[in-house]
Amino acid sequence: MQSILIFSYKITNGLRVAVGLPAYNEEKNIASIIIKLKRITDTIIVCDDGSSDLTSKIASDLGAITITHPKNVGYGAAITSLFAKAREIDIDILVTFDADGQHRVEDIESVLEPILKGEADIVIGSRFIGMESQIPKYRKIGIKAITGLTNAITGSQIKDSQSGFRAYTSNALRKIHTIENGMGISTEILIKASKNDLKITEIPIEVTYAEDGSTHNPVVHGASVLMSTFKFMSLQKPLVFYGIPGICFLVVGLIFIGWTVQIYIASGSVITNISLIGIGCIIVGIQLLITITIINALIILIKEQR
Repeated sequence: MQSILIFSYKITNGLRVAVGLPAYNEEKNIASIIIKLKRITDTIIVCDDGSSDLTSKIASDLGAITITHPKNVGYGAAITSLFAKAREIDIDILVTFDADGQHRVEDIESVLEPILKGEADIVIGSRFIGMESQIPKYRKIGIKAITGLTNAITGSQIKDSQSGFRAYTSNALRKIHTIENGMGISTEILIKASKNDLKITEIPIEVTYAEDGSTHNPVVHGASVLMSTFKFMSLQKPLVFYGIPGICFLVVGLIFIGWTVQIYIASGSVITNISLIGIGCIIVGIQLLITITIINALIILIKEQR
């Protein structure tokens, strides 16, 4: 769990809103963000997940209530703790907000608006509505690839599945219980939101990209998200992930084995390469079909236990 910073306040209609920032080793940015947030709140809670710099001390010195965890686990664990804390203190709306200086406090109001109007359960502050040209090319390619996979799983048309700037209703918080510790939690949340028929909308936001602004290595970040996406895809749509490839491998294997038999009947010889490809494909196909059978059995068992 990375450092988590929450501020809560009451808006005009009486709803309790909390804004949380995962903030691991963000001593360069955390002070300015807290000061800006103080303009709209007088309650700030920090859950430090083992920062090695002065993130926790700065937050505490600025009047934040600080909860310290012994070690850093990851962005996903931070969001999970943020969700749990919001549920614990009975928050009506939770806004998650990056602590690396990329997001603007001024955009919180626009992200909240669809929820306040009753139009959404989850609002995503999208970087791909109106400011796509400002996104570094390598980020743009990675985000679009991961978003495409997420949309394929959920059947949605989201433009920015990896934005950390989001708003959640208490209903969404009750229905979404996350398990991912890494950066893949953004995808996990959207998959589980889709499964629970939660309404999701996107609002354009402005983002500032500094060369040293992010603490996340883009390669590690991308790999983590992709692995998480494939993991949740395999669990949410096992037929697509295992069944279809399994059948394809099995059919290709049978074709190559049939080809091998045909050659043997015609010439009395066996083409080793062709036969090995056939056998290998059949083995892989059978393994994938066995895997989908086991996963389906486990899913049914878990549902029955629930």
